[in-house]
Amino acid sequence: MPITARAQTLSSDALVAALRQGGYVLVMRHASAPREAPSQDIANADNTGLERQLGDAGRTGATAMGKALRGLKIPIGDVLTSPTYRALETVKFAQLANPTRVVELGDGGQSMQGVAETQATWLRTRVTQPPRTGNTIIVTHMPNLARAFPAWGSTVSDGETVVLRPDGKGSLTLVGRVKIEQWPRFR
Repeated sequence: MPITARAQTLSSDALVAALRQGGYVLVMRHASAPREAPSQDIANADNTGLERQLGDAGRTGATAMGKALRGLKIPIGDVLTSPTYRALETVKFAQLANPTRVVELGDGGQSMQGVAETQATWLRTRVTQPPRTGNTIIVTHMPNLARAFPAWGSTVSDGETVVLRPDGKGSLTLVGRVKIEQWPRFR
């Protein structure tokens, strides 16, 4: 299903004001994680599958982003996340409540080597659905973003959020992109 994405970049003040009203979908690439999975001797105790985990910058960035969202009084409704360890850590450090693990946002155990078209279709469809309450946050990976949104998905950096405004009819407006380190600077 093709979706139309118009661009209407808002200033940081206008973006914060809009997000406070709700109705947006924030699609986030997980926070910074080393490219290699940790060895057992340096893995977090709860990382029993020895998956990639956040580095210091990723933990710090996710924590600061979550604190900024709460301080800015941006309402969060649904939180949908990849079931991978690094995505779950992003949600945990940002203190995003009640996350729902969504298989289509993950890597299927393939370490992001093979993102299926069904995953891209799911993501393209989901972002066109207006939030039931507040704003929806979706945490996923660059290959998912690149396949679902070829025009901009491969340019999303670690921890970056793309802010979309769905109209409920299959169209979107891309209203902003926020790097993880920018959230704490917003007022």
